[in-house]
Amino acid sequence: MYYRAIGIMSGSSLDGLDLVFAELEETAGKWSYEIKAGACNPYNEEWLQKLSNATNLSAYDYLLLHTSYGKYIGRQVNQFIEENDLHHKIQLIGSHGHTTFHAPHLQMTGQLGDGAAIAAATEINVVSDLRALDVAFGGQGAPIVPIGEKLLLGNYDFFLNLGGIANISCQRENAFIAFDVCAANRIMNLLAKEIGKEYDVNGGIASSGTINTALLTRLNALDYYKKSYPKSLANSFGNEEVFPLVQSFDLSVADKLRTYVEHIAMQIAYAVQPFINGTEGKKLLVTGGGAFNLFMIERLKHALNSFKVEVVVPDKMLVNYKEALIMALIGVLRWREEYNVLNTVTGAKRSSIGGAVWIGQEA
Repeated sequence: MYYRAIGIMSGSSLDGLDLVFAELEETAGKWSYEIKAGACNPYNEEWLQKLSNATNLSAYDYLLLHTSYGKYIGRQVNQFIEENDLHHKIQLIGSHGHTTFHAPHLQMTGQLGDGAAIAAATEINVVSDLRALDVAFGGQGAPIVPIGEKLLLGNYDFFLNLGGIANISCQRENAFIAFDVCAANRIMNLLAKEIGKEYDVNGGIASSGTINTALLTRLNALDYYKKSYPKSLANSFGNEEVFPLVQSFDLSVADKLRTYVEHIAMQIAYAVQPFINGTEGKKLLVTGGGAFNLFMIERLKHALNSFKVEVVVPDKMLVNYKEALIMALIGVLRWREEYNVLNTVTGAKRSSIGGAVWIGQEA
């Protein structure tokens, strides 16, 4: 079977709305893909403020934002279709939305971006609310990307996404395992903004700084790192625990960034270590915005060198749009009524076929 789908993702780093048009094909249980077009549409200051402050709204205003953001996504999809001449070529949209509240221990997760509003704006069938069923089954609802790594990118031992939150996944004893590692780009971007930068280009600012051992020790001692998987992080971990801790130290931005880069590299190495099993020749695929941070990749390679793990940064399209690509796949799997969230990853009582379906196409 052959599918043409758009995948949409908004990450915790708030760098923009990722859109991908992909052609996906399933033959005898084997999946292949081709990314035909991709875009990251940066949020303007108004939307940055709206999304950043969403958790502080009243219930009424939050629901208005949910609808408004769905309409916004719909307009972005229509623009993407226009720019890439995709009229009448899209069968389905898989939309992740933007995560706000995430409390899996209470069986609740929330993503802004009303699927009904997207379907109405685009008149294309939409799958949204991709995490909700897994959380209802007692899972973390995250990460959900491993189903795509398993089906589309099976030639690696580890998969690392360096987005606003860093998460890692791997195959172990016939089960796919994944979990959130630590806050990543979200913290570094907040630090860069202190000196008027959107982000630390190539890690240049961090590379000029010095590690502060006291801060590094405090960061590595955070309670989350003592938990075993499955586990996941809400944006509040970075905003309310990590960033205030970093800011409590009287350091230059360069020293804070240098220390935090080392923290990320160390936590990723700690996350990988239990799955090495003494064998060599392992490969780790890095995607997400952090893959372009040359200094981060350098420190990551250094941290994993003793484990004989090769760090691989793929082509730019996959680095930028892997998560959006997999949202398209998750939508297609939901349409096919096949499992699209793995309970070995999330800890749910079983794998699930997650997502709300909105029929935007006229009958």
